[in-house]
Amino acid sequence: MAINTEQTEVAEQTEAFVERVLDAVAGTLTMETLFVGHKLGYYEAIAEAGSVTSEELASATDTHERYAREWLEQQTVTGIIGVEDEHADATSRRYFLPPGREEALTDRDSLNYVAPFGSLLVGAVRPADAILEAYRTGGGVPYEEYGEHFREGQAAINRPAFLHSMGSEWIPAMVDIDDRLRTDPSARVADVGCGYGWSSIGIAQAYPNVHVDGYDLDTKSVEEAQKNVREAGLGDRVTVECRDAGDTDIDGEYDLVTAFECVHDLSDPVGVLRNMRRLVADDGAVLVVDERVGDEFTADGDGVEWMMYGWSVLHCLPVGMADHPSAGTGTVMRTDTLRQYATDAGFSDLTVLPVENYFFRFYRLEP
Repeated sequence: MAINTEQTEVAEQTEAFVERVLDAVAGTLTMETLFVGHKLGYYEAIAEAGSVTSEELASATDTHERYAREWLEQQTVTGIIGVEDEHADATSRRYFLPPGREEALTDRDSLNYVAPFGSLLVGAVRPADAILEAYRTGGGVPYEEYGEHFREGQAAINRPAFLHSMGSEWIPAMVDIDDRLRTDPSARVADVGCGYGWSSIGIAQAYPNVHVDGYDLDTKSVEEAQKNVREAGLGDRVTVECRDAGDTDIDGEYDLVTAFECVHDLSDPVGVLRNMRRLVADDGAVLVVDERVGDEFTADGDGVEWMMYGWSVLHCLPVGMADHPSAGTGTVMRTDTLRQYATDAGFSDLTVLPVENYFFRFYRLEP
């Protein structure tokens, strides 16, 4: 009797696990097809028209009707879009975005914009063979191997927060620095690991007198950042250079030095932080914004650790291991880890700032 009960429990656990895996497969396929709709402009075309047939969608986006139809049907079955008459002829059915979808899928300025997650997920598995080889050898995967889709997705998913929250919540959490950036003479900010430049642009837009120098080591990202700066009309106050943030030849004294979502990716975080400390003025500060994870490892994880460990396994740890020696930090950089890096880099103190955010934790480092 006991054996049968145990076998039944194991069978139920197996069934539950299989269902969980199938749910994950469904989620993965949903995100991959969301990527298709995002990159081809399908969601924007549906939103603009109100409702479309497969032929109208194909015509509006310069794509093939048969593919557009398959995508529309899949998106309906998975619950992302709606259909007006499911029993109509296949090419006559009209599809629409239900309430609550348009902002999340088409408004690139909204804090609820989630469409770029598809690009991130496609990019994260692009160098799959290289990732496996890194696990076997202890090597790494250079950032550029993750390609255009990952770069674009990462920039687009962070863009709304950088442009909306920089001067309203994030920097104002450091009252003295916020005051300094709003007064004369013009303050200077160094933005380390600026990517497509949206963080630098967000700072400059929030503080009209500030000059921002952005630094990033990825050539393609720097090119896009420079383009974004020009289009924002900020070429007189924002510069972006392709330089290693640990380069001790970088000159200047800055009132604020920032690092948004990049310290955990660095092979030598202590060296870069040491250079950031050298660049900041005695009465300035360093702002590090990184992932909001728990203070210690637990089996259940904390907050969004399920996501952060996923990015770490596929991207952040391999990128951080691409150069040796490497700290091998990974995405899940806990507060004590950053505090040790800061101490080793010569900072006198680290404070967790009182900023509420689902994904990020905010740290002030004192020179």
